[in-house]
Amino acid sequence: MRLLRRQFLVLSTGAIVAAGVPPFALALDYPTRPVHIVEGFGVGGTPDLISRLIAQWLGQHLGRPFVVDNRTGASGNIATEAVVKAAPDGYTLLTCLSANAINSSLYRNLPFHFLRDTVPVAGLIRLPMVLLVNPSFTAKTFPQFLAYAKANPGKLDIASPGIGTPMAVAGDLIDLMAGVKMVDVPYRGPAGAFTDLLAGRVQAFIITVPAAIGFIRSGKLRALAVTGANRAEVLPEVPTVGEFLSGFEATAWDGICAPKGTPTPIVDKLNAAINAGLADAQLKARIKDFGGEPMPMSPQQFGAFLADEAAKWTKVIKFSGAKAE
Repeated sequence: MRLLRRQFLVLSTGAIVAAGVPPFALALDYPTRPVHIVEGFGVGGTPDLISRLIAQWLGQHLGRPFVVDNRTGASGNIATEAVVKAAPDGYTLLTCLSANAINSSLYRNLPFHFLRDTVPVAGLIRLPMVLLVNPSFTAKTFPQFLAYAKANPGKLDIASPGIGTPMAVAGDLIDLMAGVKMVDVPYRGPAGAFTDLLAGRVQAFIITVPAAIGFIRSGKLRALAVTGANRAEVLPEVPTVGEFLSGFEATAWDGICAPKGTPTPIVDKLNAAINAGLADAQLKARIKDFGGEPMPMSPQQFGAFLADEAAKWTKVIKFSGAKAE
């Protein structure tokens, strides 16, 4: 009985001491052990490569290993669920993606709420996308493409690498903003979509610039417009969709989130280290090798960005009627 009482007193005293620790002190020694970055789209993909790139930087600059943990499935939902259920201590992080903002409304019964159950830590990378057509297609410019779509409602097939992907909802956003009706033809990944676009079995395809650049430079496919806010550095002659549809923007992006309740000092320490990496010339060059652009933000800015993305894609998905397979 005395032993149990003594243990209770020790635990109580420890809790009181911990409660009295100044908030900034929580981050002074962090991390003291390996940190896991959970990534939901598999080894070798862009999210995995970016996760490993930032993990290496963080490990070198924060003094402990940052380990990428691939948990694939359900468009990133399995990885997200694992993180929101983890202890909010900074030792389990999530590579969050544009898919997370889309999934919030695409999936009806998720066991978590992405915006409520995670804490934004930092943006990582933004990947511009591009609208492609077969060179034999009648439209040679984006305005001609829109004119064709308006004159042929429901007859223009646009491929996507899957329902609810950033590429699919970008096409839906064109429909919404331009008042056209294209037919989304989903594939299980980009390979089949490229094959059918090259063969003329579909008329258009939206995909990331890095995946498309070889086909564009070889003349096998024609780029009509990029979907980001600015023209792509590697395709300076290709206009943005927003030059014709004011306010249009759709990009694939990656960032880092943590479980809800992760202490602010730890979030701020991670954010500062990540943003230092995004400003590093060597790391920036590696990001450009992926065809991406660094996306440095404060936790507050990244949180506002996530909320805006979720709201935008909720509106688009409601308009399109898309549902998860």
